[in-house]
Amino acid sequence: MQIVLLERVAKLGQMGDVVAVKQGFARNYLLPQGKALRATKANMERFEAQRAQLEARNLETKKEAEAAAARIDGLTFIVIRSAAESGALYGSVTPRDVADAADEAGVSIDRKQIVVERPIKDLGLHELVVSLHPEVEAVITVNVARSMDEAELQAAGRSIQDLRAEADAEADFEISELFDDLGGAAREDDDEAPIEDGDSQADDQPTV
Repeated sequence: MQIVLLERVAKLGQMGDVVAVKQGFARNYLLPQGKALRATKANMERFEAQRAQLEARNLETKKEAEAAAARIDGLTFIVIRSAAESGALYGSVTPRDVADAADEAGVSIDRKQIVVERPIKDLGLHELVVSLHPEVEAVITVNVARSMDEAELQAAGRSIQDLRAEADAEADFEISELFDDLGGAAREDDDEAPIEDGDSQADDQPTV
């Protein structure tokens, strides 16, 4: 299907471009959301008549988006979830979860603007793009943890895998120390063992 874009659409083109797309993509997304029109003669004339108005509106919304991006770019939001010791979540973190976490932090983000390319299914820090305008994006970080304390550790650059490795190393060290203590005690017992009378008398016998 041939369409004319009413705004910039990623991987398709800029405002005013006439492009060919699949009918389903046009009917289910581009046309209903007002991002494009069918590239008929009447629509092309309509677009050209409204082009200046569309460009002015696009410039205004772009400025608003840039201001919003300046406020949220680089922010981190914490999402608390249950997870296995391996760090795998029991479920996943959705754009709605991220929007709710932002709202709790006093920041308003439309969940539809949050781009999640792959499901978030693990603890840790995850960078996400917020598409505020066809030409404006911001990047936020979602800190997924099992507790606020764990979130603070992750924010400091320590992953759940690091914490588990440290715990295992500490456990191995304690076991090693325990065995060293037991070995030392056994040697002390051997040194303090009394000498038998028979052994003493045998030592006193003259050598023939």
